[in-house]
Amino acid sequence: MRAELIQVGDRHIGEGAPCFIAAEIGINHNGDLTLAHAMIQAAARAGASGVKFQNYRTADFIADRALRYEYERDGQRINVSQYDMFKQCELDRDALVQLAAWCRDAGVVFFSTPTSDETLDDLVHAGSPLVKNGSDYLTNVALIAAMARSGLPAVLSTGMSTSEEIDDAVHAFRGAGGRELVLTHCTSSYPTPDDEVNLARIPVLGERYGCAIGFSDHTWGTSAAIGAVALGAVFVEKHFTIDKSLPGPDQAFSSDEEELRELVAGIRRFERQRGSVTIAPTASEAAGRAQFRLSCVAARDLPVGHCLESRDIAFRRPGDGLPPKAIDRLVGRRLQCPAVLGQRITEDDVQ
Repeated sequence: MRAELIQVGDRHIGEGAPCFIAAEIGINHNGDLTLAHAMIQAAARAGASGVKFQNYRTADFIADRALRYEYERDGQRINVSQYDMFKQCELDRDALVQLAAWCRDAGVVFFSTPTSDETLDDLVHAGSPLVKNGSDYLTNVALIAAMARSGLPAVLSTGMSTSEEIDDAVHAFRGAGGRELVLTHCTSSYPTPDDEVNLARIPVLGERYGCAIGFSDHTWGTSAAIGAVALGAVFVEKHFTIDKSLPGPDQAFSSDEEELRELVAGIRRFERQRGSVTIAPTASEAAGRAQFRLSCVAARDLPVGHCLESRDIAFRRPGDGLPPKAIDRLVGRRLQCPAVLGQRITEDDVQ
């Protein structure tokens, strides 16, 4: 079943539309709106369709302030307070309004990941045309239902999930009246090892849920995202930064402007290469058919009145005469005029 196109701002998501390529800034702005602005502009220059942020309240998902998070940067292990790391990057309602305006000015779709009814309301207030639920929140079916009731198209990420959890999330969204859904295949490992990417799940998700399918990419490079599009993904999300050396857990494996530009170019090139399902010569092939195909020609000099046998006919270029399969129509008929070696034999030459 083909899902209907989903309109988000002046763009569409779905089969038949160009793949929607989202630059996931997330928390890479480090709480600095000036840096966030620069990232939006860089993503737009690279050809991104949209830019995604995270507008959470840290207290929504961290109660124990003793929790730590460890990541690697420049060969060193960095150990930080989870609460402090996330608190620094919170985006309030006014910040979202500003970010959304900057995205509109840059010609990219603004959207974000909320963590509560309140932060979802902030997104609606900012005029976001799309909302996303992170893999960590896939089991928060109450928030997913609230997203559906907002009337906004939603993207649900499925990292770390069982099939039953995805069933519950999709049921919650549709049960609350949601219609426009993008389900993204995701492996929540940063970066994702090649043998855990599992792109083969993409068409399975599409068949099972009958909605648009995307890919949230946490791998190095561009091959996984392009492969995802080849398998039917209509939405691709890639972490994005303007400087991999910036502080933060996601900077090192995020794509920079040059890498995102390469990703966009690779996907757009693949889309052109994917082309049509119609089996017929292309325009360039049609021009070459006469030159490179074969015609029925005289295999030797033949006199007028000669009754043609199969050994009298050869197949040679160019292909603007009778095709080889026409030999069955020529054998047993007599020449009305002599034919020299290599001369094309036509219907007018026989009786």
